[in-house]
Amino acid sequence: MKEKLLKATLIMACLLFWCTASRAQDGFDRTATEIVNDMAPGWNLGNTFEATTSWTGAALWNNKGGLSSETGWQDTKTTQGIIDFVKSLGFKSIRIPCAWAFGHISNAASYTIDEKWMARVKEVVDYCINDGLYVVLNDHWDGGWIDDQMKNSDPAVIARNKTILSTLWTQIANAFKDYDEHLLFAGMNEPPAEDQAATNNLIQYNQAFVDAVRATGGNNARRVLVVQGPSTNIYHTCNFMTNKMPTDVVEGKLAVEIHFYNPWQFWGMEKDESWGKVFYYWGKGNHHSGSTHNATWGEEDDMKNQLQMMKTNFVDKGYPVVIGEFGANWRDLSGLPAESQEKHNASIKTHYRELHRLCKEMGGMVPMTWDTNYRSQDGTKGSMTIVNRKELTVFGVYAMEGINEIYPRPSESSINTIVHPTSNKETIHTLQGIRINEKSMAKGIYIINGKKLIR
Repeated sequence: MKEKLLKATLIMACLLFWCTASRAQDGFDRTATEIVNDMAPGWNLGNTFEATTSWTGAALWNNKGGLSSETGWQDTKTTQGIIDFVKSLGFKSIRIPCAWAFGHISNAASYTIDEKWMARVKEVVDYCINDGLYVVLNDHWDGGWIDDQMKNSDPAVIARNKTILSTLWTQIANAFKDYDEHLLFAGMNEPPAEDQAATNNLIQYNQAFVDAVRATGGNNARRVLVVQGPSTNIYHTCNFMTNKMPTDVVEGKLAVEIHFYNPWQFWGMEKDESWGKVFYYWGKGNHHSGSTHNATWGEEDDMKNQLQMMKTNFVDKGYPVVIGEFGANWRDLSGLPAESQEKHNASIKTHYRELHRLCKEMGGMVPMTWDTNYRSQDGTKGSMTIVNRKELTVFGVYAMEGINEIYPRPSESSINTIVHPTSNKETIHTLQGIRINEKSMAKGIYIINGKKLIR
């Protein structure tokens, strides 16, 4: 009898050890901070999956968007080859801004997301997962269905919006329930809350998002969830939402999102106004003597101070920061002989480098570069495009140089020799991004699961 009990005890101990070890090895044992620290640098797919092909009539709560909307606001359908190329540049995570209500609802009464749309989004998420990249999947502007009511504190309005948000996220979460810790969900995008009253509404929506995802179970019970600060603005977030993160059934799995577009005169302002000039030059050593377009505020010290605010109020309290969008327009100054293209190029490089450097030094923050796939500098208006998706080349060369100074690009010369792929799950692409099977591989260089290999 004692011998049987001893055997049973040993078996139970082994099972307990196996279960504990399996749980520890599935990736979900890591905190949100540990995962965010592994995601830098990050890249955005832009508005690719938030676009529409028709503005005729109400675009909300119907299926007018369709699959063709993917190329409604930019001209390149997302492929595995594009994601492979993004990885080859050194990026470790991809944010996919996505619409669900805006042209992709098959049943308005039940807020049912179109099956074909969900399948296409999953296909693109899989491209990223195939390459070992992290993914942040959100509910972007989405036709403004909730943004337009962010300031409305009517309890009935808030209750209705919470129901809709929960219904959408329940469907999304169930569709991705089995994905591992490389997939993160972000509840919204840039909720326009600019005071405490509107932020109090946002706090309720953030809680509804967290509760809805957790209720679906599976891997979603421990998945990292990202909630948005008011207007994703650092000052508003630190003033109105510190110590007001959602309650969660699991510890250490929440992150907060802000965006960093600063200063406006440098990153986005298109022309001089009566109240101020466009900034073509940013950062120490990059000002152009005699120009009226040198930055007069919002440079390195201000960037550092703002990030330090997020570190103090969130990172140090266990809530890492996802800088979901970041960038500055690279401009063509060739039509302005009194200005310096060289100094402007250096300014772009410095801007991107400094944000990534500060985030890496402070820890717990991942910058995710915005990318529009608009392949023109458009004169002095500029462009925030990094990757030319159609040609699989780098368009924003100075921004990329700045990022790579902090996160070096994998060496293009580090090409391994292979005889054949190691498993039937390998994805094989030519250097032009064309997917092929092993039988089509002649001697040459290929991209296999994001790595350059030679046969």
